[in-house]
Amino acid sequence: MERFAGRTVLITGGAGGQGSSHLQAYLDEGADVVIGDIRDQLGASLVAGHDRAHYVHLDVTDEGDWAAAVEAAESLFGPISVLVNNAGIGSPPVLIEDGALDDWQHIIAVNLTGTYLGIRAAVPSMKRAGGGSIVNIASMAANTGIAHLAPYVASKWGVRGLTRTAALELGRLGVRVNSIHPGVVETPFITEPLRPGLAPVSDYFSPDPFAIKRLAQPRDITELLLFLTSEAASFITGSEFVADGGLLLGPAVPADAA
Repeated sequence: MERFAGRTVLITGGAGGQGSSHLQAYLDEGADVVIGDIRDQLGASLVAGHDRAHYVHLDVTDEGDWAAAVEAAESLFGPISVLVNNAGIGSPPVLIEDGALDDWQHIIAVNLTGTYLGIRAAVPSMKRAGGGSIVNIASMAANTGIAHLAPYVASKWGVRGLTRTAALELGRLGVRVNSIHPGVVETPFITEPLRPGLAPVSDYFSPDPFAIKRLAQPRDITELLLFLTSEAASFITGSEFVADGGLLLGPAVPADAA
């Protein structure tokens, strides 16, 4: 089944673990896909040999990069039907009182302002396409507080508000806007240190107490994304979808305690 045949998809952070999973899934479903990232060598390697895929350098905090990415997508494949705001960075663990302002500003710029700029840049193209779907990749952190990760948590809470506002503004134009809130996904973003000398995020989140006792795989998020950007979700906008294996629910009752 090719649910996205003839449709143009733009994915930010496309060279990462989740982004590359999204890329392959959309290609398998017949889409023409442009991925953007700042890891040029890796990004270019992911689209090598694909006539329906293209890589662009895209710093999501840069308006010029956004304009160039949209122009490239349109010139190669036609107006954009799907935008996946997937690019994001994490916070080094630190108390608010000890945090560096530069870190705060950079994390907000990438995770929140980058998403805002993406919506702003893609909407005119989606109008030319006759409508479309935007999915912002937030985090389960957008539904709670996490000590030592204030910039990251604040940025993802901001994505929630941005998503709902954009849904209200764009619904009558045929553009749906939703957010996905992944839990701990087994990608380098989680399993490798954010900076030298730091423990990876996965060290702090054991799946033992989760209702579903494992870390997420990229495909778990990709399958939800495909649904939300397909016609099967045509009546869904401004909604939030948590995919965290039950992390936010609290500790699960052990199976032998029933």
